Amino acid sequence: MIAVAYVLLAIAAALFIVRMLIGPNVADRVVALDGLIATILAGVMVNAASTDSAISLDTVLVVALLGFIGTGVLARYIEQRGG
Repeated sequence: MIAVAYVLLAIAAALFIVRMLIGPNVADRVVALDGLIATILAGVMVNAASTDSAISLDTVLVVALLGFIGTGVLARYIEQRGG
């Protein structure tokens, strides 16, 4: 079951990377980057669940917070830039 989760997360990550590369504007690329970060965090959480390790959960929390702040900063930049 864990292998299925890894495969689905890899497919999602690949699709987010494609969206980042061919996104028609900056906002689409920012959303794809945010989705890619969430997918990577989900992968780390699946790894933590499969190894019964709680150490990486602190890392997930910090990276999720940084991703949220980064998305807010990029959204503000796009808003000020006008599009």
